[in-house]
Amino acid sequence: MIALLNETINGYLFLNDHLADPRTKDFFLINTLWRLPLLVILYMYSIYVLLPKFMEKREPYKLDRILQIYNVLQIIFNIYIFYLGLNLTWLRGYSFNCEPVDFSYTPRAIQIARLVWYYFMLKIADLLDTFFFVLRKKQNQINFLHVYHHCGMVIMLWIGVKYFPGGHGIFLGLINTFVHSIMYTHYLLSSLKIDTKSWKKHITQLQMLQFFILAYHISQLLWTDCGFPRWPALVLLPQHVFMLVLFAEFYYNAYIKKEPASAAATTKTETDSVSTEISHAKLKER
Repeated sequence: MIALLNETINGYLFLNDHLADPRTKDFFLINTLWRLPLLVILYMYSIYVLLPKFMEKREPYKLDRILQIYNVLQIIFNIYIFYLGLNLTWLRGYSFNCEPVDFSYTPRAIQIARLVWYYFMLKIADLLDTFFFVLRKKQNQINFLHVYHHCGMVIMLWIGVKYFPGGHGIFLGLINTFVHSIMYTHYLLSSLKIDTKSWKKHITQLQMLQFFILAYHISQLLWTDCGFPRWPALVLLPQHVFMLVLFAEFYYNAYIKKEPASAAATTKTETDSVSTEISHAKLKER
């Protein structure tokens, strides 16, 4: 029993201290292994138990103003992280094929590590999307794909910050913040009753292009060796392909497939619902 306890403690110390990047190990939510599962458990408990119980006998909250402020902040933070990513990495010689993590203590390397943490915190903020759904009694939007995507992004970014903050993985955050800044602009304009329906088709195309590029980008780790770990490709490549297929299916049903006029209203409702499920697209008017 004592030997098993010692092995458990040694394993924990190995994962938490030995393997971790010492530059980021003291960042908020990063310094211990138990914070991540606790965060995920609290998120799941809140959206499936606590908040639904709180809303059980209440009318849906009208959060128009709060959502508008939230959208504005999302636009600002996504553009800011995109700007930092360009200036710290891709405009300064980062390789699209394979880029190792700079684990040094140079000012630029520290800034890049902190940038990855900024992006992680932005994914934490994205969890508010689900809370808003519950408070507005849109529980049908909280399906497996929605929760899977939010939790998956938080988990992957936490791992990135703790063990390899920078390098090849930076590209995901760069392209994702660019796309999200456009999407949240669409949400904001829609909430202000500005007609942006024509954006939906192009945003879907942009999402498809995003996942195609991301799939190719991460797949390069399978045949290129630059010191960046290969296992993220085994995790993220199926995810990117899966999301690309879902978007392609949505695009076909929404914009290519000919359907009877009598089914138009039903189709719009269904496709809007599907679009909310896929990544952060949620291409329906808030």
